[in-house]
Amino acid sequence: MSARRSLGRRFGWLWASYAVSAYGSGLGFGALPLIAVLVLQASPAQVSVLAALGPAVGALIALPIGPWVEFHRKRRVMIAMDLARFAVLLTIPVAYALGRLSFGQLLVVSAVLATAKITFNAASGAFLKALVRPDDLLVANARFESTTWSSIALGPPLGGAAVGLFGPVVTVGADAFSYLLSALGITAIRGNDDHPRRTGGGRIRAGELLDGWRHLLTHPGLRALYVNQLLVSGLIMATEPLLAVLLLGELGFPPWQYGLAFAVPCVGGLIGSRLARRVVARHGQHRIIRAVGTLRAIWLIGLAFVQPGMVGLATVIAVEFAIIISMSLYNPVLATYRLQQTPKDRIVRTLSAWSIGSSAAIATLSALGGLLAQATSPRTAITVAGLAIFASPLLLPRRPDANNRYPGHPAVSGAPRVAA
Repeated sequence: MSARRSLGRRFGWLWASYAVSAYGSGLGFGALPLIAVLVLQASPAQVSVLAALGPAVGALIALPIGPWVEFHRKRRVMIAMDLARFAVLLTIPVAYALGRLSFGQLLVVSAVLATAKITFNAASGAFLKALVRPDDLLVANARFESTTWSSIALGPPLGGAAVGLFGPVVTVGADAFSYLLSALGITAIRGNDDHPRRTGGGRIRAGELLDGWRHLLTHPGLRALYVNQLLVSGLIMATEPLLAVLLLGELGFPPWQYGLAFAVPCVGGLIGSRLARRVVARHGQHRIIRAVGTLRAIWLIGLAFVQPGMVGLATVIAVEFAIIISMSLYNPVLATYRLQQTPKDRIVRTLSAWSIGSSAAIATLSALGGLLAQATSPRTAITVAGLAIFASPLLLPRRPDANNRYPGHPAVSGAPRVAA
């Protein structure tokens, strides 16, 4: 068994910062809708608006930010976004304590969080590419992916218990301070933080707003993967509220079983993310993208056959486990390929465009799924999503390009096979 690869102290600080904020977000998962219902007695329509409007406004605000971030020091941007999230989240427990909390405030907080998330993720992608060696990108992305799934597995159950013991805003406060700790961790990363220099003046040109999409849509491999990702992530996320209605409403699952159905499968995220480096080293990047990209599309239809009782619970856990293990293996490979195929001076705009497109796709398909469920039934809408996702493998790249092979592949660099 090979030793765990060290990516250096600077990456260690970045990973630790990410872990702190990820676990804070896990604790605060679903906190804003929960506060809207429990504290403000918001209607289902208001909760839907909160879920859709904040991210939509955040995506619009993030659109002009991408070109600006491209030509600024990424570490400073990341620290600023963490501090912004710390400050805006902290307003909720303060307003709650003063009896001044409002639904409008939740909308503003949601929009700021969405903007900061898109901006932070884009800046961190560019920072990561400059921080680690090219053949270490997959290892780094796999470690982030593993951390994400472990935080999802542990955070929401602990957060739910904390809300029951200490009230509805305690997890928001914990999430806020996790961003403060993340900012301190990123501050501890020493060394140069290079950034591309703008040519032709200091103002952002109108064309630069679309440079990210231009790169995605003119690069054959990225174009195929982008469209595929919009469809797959949109359909999977669109089934989440439908499944909640089906399980909690029509089938009468108790809340603890519903939480268990989504927490247990996250173990698959730890497995898949740790396999990513090994399977790419053995089979090659393109083959894994094709095979696992296809596998992650075949499981969703299983949710249409969920029945009441323990058999139904086992069905949900099995289907979600299969989806998550496929996604957690696929995501770091995709993230690595995306960084490899994007020029240094266009990373932020490309990642911003990717995030904005994904948010729009999820919002659109979720709305369509809700309308279909209202006209028919949640089970019917889940069935339609499960059938539609079967078309997604047709969008994957059909052949590898000689220049697109993963740099750490033994055929390219002779690098040893190591575990992520």
